Amino acid sequence: MASAPATVGCVLALCVFSAPGVRAQGGPPFFTNDPGTPGNRQWEINVGYIPLLATDHSTTRTPDLDLNFGLGDRIQLTLEMAWLGDQIPPAATKYGLAQDALGVKWRFFGDDPGLAVSIFPQVLINNPSRSVARGIVPPGNSLTLPIEWSKQIGFIAVNGEAGYTVVQSAAGQWLAGVVAGHEKRIKHRTASVEFDGEFYLTGESANHVTQETLEGGCRIELHPPFVLLAMAGRSVRQTDGSFTAYLGVQLLLPRKPFESR
Repeated sequence: MASAPATVGCVLALCVFSAPGVRAQGGPPFFTNDPGTPGNRQWEINVGYIPLLATDHSTTRTPDLDLNFGLGDRIQLTLEMAWLGDQIPPAATKYGLAQDALGVKWRFFGDDPGLAVSIFPQVLINNPSRSVARGIVPPGNSLTLPIEWSKQIGFIAVNGEAGYTVVQSAAGQWLAGVVAGHEKRIKHRTASVEFDGEFYLTGESANHVTQETLEGGCRIELHPPFVLLAMAGRSVRQTDGSFTAYLGVQLLLPRKPFESR
């Protein structure tokens, strides 16, 4: 039987080489990122509530702050930080700052329309807090090296991501995800609503999957610069009843009509 990373790799390759046109669909509220960038000197700010709830270990990121700034049309600078709640029953929940994520996305190939591909290296570092001493975050830093792509298959937009995380003084982890969705213009309005589904995997080796979830979500353009973000899903393994979600808002700055972006 093929390993989980190999299976996901085959799915990603099939989607990439069988489709024409592009529309990015990943990024918040989903785990999978896409090649899209905010645009030159534009901001994309995501503020969300992210729970990951299981019977033996639960975490919440409230709030999760994701700041993205465009340098030119193909480069994005990213800073993500969060206030983390961590609970292992029956102990009480412990709180502290999560690791800060610093990243640079570079879309080195393609643009609308057509295939788009990017890389998005990110460094996760511990900030000066007591989160490590409390056991909320790991003691070492890490480096994630993923690649993202996006493509259009008929009226369905698809994007995927695959990569590996090198962890200081610990085993590394792989990641893979695919998002597919459709954007629908709201009747009599220039705004739109986008519906997406995601399959996301992480693991420590070819035979050890640590997260395997199916999610569904949407983005609803409310009024410039606000976009509502929502997602919910759960583990696909029968032995793991974990639940995950995202509820938040996206700000696109400077403020301008949605149709002009």
